Amino acid sequence: MELGKKIKQLRFKASLTQEQLAERLGISPQSVSKWENAVAMPDISTLPLLAEIFGVTIDDLFDLSSEQRLNRIENRLDVEENLPQDVFLEYEAFLQGQIAEAQNKQRAVDLLAYLYWHRMYSYAQKVRRWAKESIRLSPNVKGSQWLLSMAEGHVVWDWNMANHNAAIEFYRELAEENPGMKCPLYYLIDNLIADHRADEAEHYLNLLNRVEDANPALRDVYRAHIALARFDEPAADRIMEELVAAHPQEVDYLFEAAQYYARKCDYDKALDCYERSFACDPKRPRFQDALMGISQICQIRGDYKKAAQAYERIVNLLENEWGLTEELELKTAQEILARLREKAK
Repeated sequence: MELGKKIKQLRFKASLTQEQLAERLGISPQSVSKWENAVAMPDISTLPLLAEIFGVTIDDLFDLSSEQRLNRIENRLDVEENLPQDVFLEYEAFLQGQIAEAQNKQRAVDLLAYLYWHRMYSYAQKVRRWAKESIRLSPNVKGSQWLLSMAEGHVVWDWNMANHNAAIEFYRELAEENPGMKCPLYYLIDNLIADHRADEAEHYLNLLNRVEDANPALRDVYRAHIALARFDEPAADRIMEELVAAHPQEVDYLFEAAQYYARKCDYDKALDCYERSFACDPKRPRFQDALMGISQICQIRGDYKKAAQAYERIVNLLENEWGLTEELELKTAQEILARLREKAK
């Protein structure tokens, strides 16, 4: 339905004349008439007040389909760092309502998780700011140290808090309920390796090897990580060197090798593999992960000029290959680039 017709319909439903609606909006009755007859369109700044007067959402004014509303929610979450509380509640209520619709359930559940993560991330930014300020004022007090650790994912010394058993149990159950699916096994093996539970990781790697669509590079590289989880570094290095030699131009193998060497603090090898993986990637648009790894290593080494150069490449990638203009991902990359340039001075 056209916006003008929708305004007319809602005006009738609210028992308002054109004059009464115009008075509440602070405009002339002729303007309302022009909207309803499709001669003119309301200014965008008028839409929130129109929605308030009619007791609907802005999306309701446009009579959007469920699919269109889902797309608008996802796009806004991609673009905006902070959602106003009324918009957050509106989206939350709509998405919860869509869960009952079979055709939209998966999308609605995904977007609900994204919506709550988006809110969590925006508040985590505030936690970081104020926790760091508190720590600077009282460096020897633990309270805000813990808050900052939770907000930024710092290392937790207490094994009871640091181990990944909760994640392991979840993905173990998921893998058992969905035999032959790769993703539950990926995340299960990742967490087992992180906790040095190498024998269990090897068991599930054997199951992963039977999954036809599992990434062959990841299956091979897991063997090196399992050896490392057993503290057998020579065996792990040998496996990785053989894989890189056997697959010198394959993106997945080179990227996973870079990840492996970066975890071992073998930064020269990691940088080489990151650069090679990015250079030989035939896909467009390419992901930014390899460039992020390069920047991180340069920051660890205190070379902020090269770290900034890597982020310049990331911004260029997001703008020219992904076509981003104002999305949150691009804004975040630009902010990081500005900070690195400042540190490089």
